Amino acid sequence: MKQQTMRRSRFVRQLPFHIMLIPGIIVTLIYAYGPMFGIVMAFQKFDPVLSFWKSKFVGWKNFRYMFHLPDMNQVIWNTVVISVLKIAFGLAVPLILALLLNEISRDWFKRVIQTSIFLPFFLSWTVLGGVILELFSLKGPINDLLAGTGIEPIMFMGQGDWFRAIIVGSEVWKGMGYNMIIFLAAIAGINSNLYEAAEVDGAGKWKQVVHITLPGMAPIIILLATLSLGNILNAGFDQILILYNPVVYESADILDTFVYRLGIFNQQYAPAAAVGLFKSAISLGLVGLSYYLAYRFTKYRIF
Repeated sequence: MKQQTMRRSRFVRQLPFHIMLIPGIIVTLIYAYGPMFGIVMAFQKFDPVLSFWKSKFVGWKNFRYMFHLPDMNQVIWNTVVISVLKIAFGLAVPLILALLLNEISRDWFKRVIQTSIFLPFFLSWTVLGGVILELFSLKGPINDLLAGTGIEPIMFMGQGDWFRAIIVGSEVWKGMGYNMIIFLAAIAGINSNLYEAAEVDGAGKWKQVVHITLPGMAPIIILLATLSLGNILNAGFDQILILYNPVVYESADILDTFVYRLGIFNQQYAPAAAVGLFKSAISLGLVGLSYYLAYRFTKYRIF
C-alpha cells in the first residue's frame, strides 16, 4: 500500500513533464512513425508504379540479397570503426579540455576559450564541409604548408586512411564543445573542500586530478560512454555524404550512405529498405542496452 502511494505521488510530481512531452510525441508520431509504413518495401519486390499495395511480396529475399552484396561486410566494418573512433575521441578530447580549462584562474579568459571551442557545434556540415574540402584540397592551405617544408602534396580527400582520420578529427572538433560543457558542470559539482584538504596534505595538481577530479566525474563519464553505445551504427551520414567521393568508398562508405546510393542512384528501393531496416533493428537493440547499462551503473533514467 505504501509503495502504491509513493508511485502515485511520484506520478503526480512528474505529470507536468509528461504533459510537456505531448507536442513532441505528436510530431514524432506524424513525421517519424507515420513513414515507417514504408518498411513493407523491405519485404516486397517494390515497383513505384504499382506502389505498396500491388507490389509483389517476396518475404526475406531482399535480406538474403543484402547479405550477399559484395560491399556489405566492408560497409558494416567502416560504420563500426568510424563510430567507435568518434565516440572514443569524442569523450577523451573534451575530458582533457575540461580538465585544462578548470585550471585557468582568469574567468574572462576561460569564458573566451570555452565559447570559441563551443562555437563550431552550431555550424552545419554544409558549411563546415566546404571549409574542410578547401583546407585539405591538393592546392589548399595544408598542402601549401607542406610544400613550404619540402613535403610532396598529399591527396587527403582521395586516400582512405587520411580521409578516415579527417572524418573523425573534424567530427571531434565540431562536437567537443558540447561534452566539454557537461564535464565542466560535473567538475563544478565536486566538493571544493576535498581540494583544500588535498592541498593541506601536500597533493599537487596532478594528484588532485587523479584522486579527486576524475573519481568525482566518473558517474557522468560512464553515463556518456554507455549512452554512446546506441550510436555505434550512426557514423555521421550528412558529414560523410558531403565530404566523400567514389575513390574512398572502400574506407568511408557507411550504412547510411550505402542505403542512399543503393536506393537513390541504383534505384534498388527494396534492398535499400532492407539494409535500412537491418540497421534500425540493431540500433534499437543497442539503444535499449545503453539505457539499461546507464541505469545499472549510474541510476540514470529519463524520469
